Amino acid sequence: MSISPELVSRIVRQTVQEVVARRPEEPGRAAPAPGGRDGGGIFATMDDAVEAADRAWRQYLDCSMRDRRCYVQTIRDVCSDDAALRRMSEAAVEETGMGDARDKCLKNRAAALDTPGVEDIVTEAWSGDDGLTTIEFSPFGVIGAITPTTNPTETVINNSIGMLAAGNAVVFSPHPRATRITHWLIRRINAALAEAGAPANLITTVERPSIENTNAMMAHPAVRLLVATGGPGIVRSVLSSGKKAIGAGAGNPPAVVDATADIPQAAEDIVDGASFDNNLPCTAEKEVIAVDSITDLLKFEMLKHGAVEVRDPAVIERLASFVAKDGHAVASWVGKPATALAAEAGLSVPDGTRLLIAEVPFEHTFVQTELMMPILGIVRVKDVDEAIDKAVEAEHGNRHTAVMHSLDVRALTRMGKRIQTTIFVKNGPSYNGIGIGGEGHATFTIAGPTGEGLTSARSFARRRRCVLKGGLSVR
Repeated sequence: MSISPELVSRIVRQTVQEVVARRPEEPGRAAPAPGGRDGGGIFATMDDAVEAADRAWRQYLDCSMRDRRCYVQTIRDVCSDDAALRRMSEAAVEETGMGDARDKCLKNRAAALDTPGVEDIVTEAWSGDDGLTTIEFSPFGVIGAITPTTNPTETVINNSIGMLAAGNAVVFSPHPRATRITHWLIRRINAALAEAGAPANLITTVERPSIENTNAMMAHPAVRLLVATGGPGIVRSVLSSGKKAIGAGAGNPPAVVDATADIPQAAEDIVDGASFDNNLPCTAEKEVIAVDSITDLLKFEMLKHGAVEVRDPAVIERLASFVAKDGHAVASWVGKPATALAAEAGLSVPDGTRLLIAEVPFEHTFVQTELMMPILGIVRVKDVDEAIDKAVEAEHGNRHTAVMHSLDVRALTRMGKRIQTTIFVKNGPSYNGIGIGGEGHATFTIAGPTGEGLTSARSFARRRRCVLKGGLSVR
C-alpha cells in the first residue's frame, strides 16, 4: 500500500498542531532565550541578575504545579548523578581549601535527593454553610540567597529545589572563594532547566561575587525575601535590611555524654560527627561535656575510631595559638584535616587520623570557640546536671544544634527543654539531624535565629487566605 506525499504532509501538520495545542498543559512548554553572557544565568551586574530573575518569575506564574514538579526533578537528576557529585565535591575542596570530598559527596547527594519539593506545598481548607476557605502557599517572587564557602554546592542545590518548588526565582550571592564551582553548578542546572522548557533565568548570579554585590542584591526592590546561610555577620545584615529575612547562623554544638550512655557507640558517633567534612557543618559536635565516671572510657573508645588524644599541655596551647584568634576561628585553618593541624603543631599522628581530642578546662578555646575544624575539646564534669548546665552555656544561645548520648529519658527531656536548639540529636552522630542517616528531610539552611528551623519549600512561600462565599461545601 502506498501513501501519497500529500497525506504524509497532512498527518505531520495535524500532529504538530495537536502537540502545540496540548503544550500549555504539559511541563516544559516555555523556553525563552537564555540569559547572561554565556546563557547560564550568570550576569555582569547584580541589577541585571535580579531583573532577569524577576522577568523569569513573572513567566513562572503561568506554569502549572506539574511544571514545577518537572523542573524540581530536573534539578535532582542533574545534581545526583555520580559524575556531577564527584565533580562538585572535589572541586569545592580544591577551590575553598576546606572539607573532605567523600563527605561532601554525601551532603550533595542528600541535598539533591532528600530536599522536599512541590509535595511540601500543601493546602489547608475549611468548608461549611458559609462556603469554602483555603490557605494556599504562594511565592514571594524573587529570593536573594546568600550561600557560604563551607557548603557552597549543597546550599545552592538545597535552596534551588525548595525555592523553585515554592514558585519563586532565586538570585544567588555566593561566597567569593567558591565562585568557580558555584558558577559551574548554576550553569549546569540552568542548561537542564532550559531543556525541560523552564523560563530562562529562574536561577541567576553574578560574575564576580563580592560584598558590594551582596549589598546591591539586598537593596534591590524586586527582591522580596532574603535567605542567608552563613555566619552571624551576614545574618545580622539581612535581618537589618527591612525585608522579610530567613537567617541560618552560627552554632557551637555541645555533645553531652552521661553515665547511662552506650559508651562505645557514643564514642563512634561523636568521632563520626565531629570529623564529618572536617567539622565544617555548623551542626557538627564542637565540644564534649562528659560525666567524670565515663570520661576515660569514652576517650579510650574514641581512639578506636580514628581520634588521637593530645595530652601535652604545650602542644594543646600550640594548637590553640594558631587555630583561633580573638574568639574566632582562623579562616585559613577552617575545614583542614586533622593530620595538617597536627603537623603544624609539631605533633606526629598516624595517617588516617580523623580527629584530635584534648581534655581541657571549660573556659578553653576548644570549648568556647566554634572552630569548624576536627579538634574537639572534652570537659569532665561531676554529673549529668552539671553537664547539661555547661552544655547550655557552651552553646552560647545560638539555638542551633546539640547532641546528647544517654539512655535516661528524663535527662534527655531535661536537656532538650533547657538548650532549646533547632536540632537536638539523641544517641547518634550530629549529621543525623540534617537528614543524613536520620529520619526527616535534608536541609543546609537551618534557620535558628529567625525561627523557621530546618527550611523546606514552604519556608520560602507566603500563606494566603482565599475565601469563596456560600458554595462548594457538599457535606
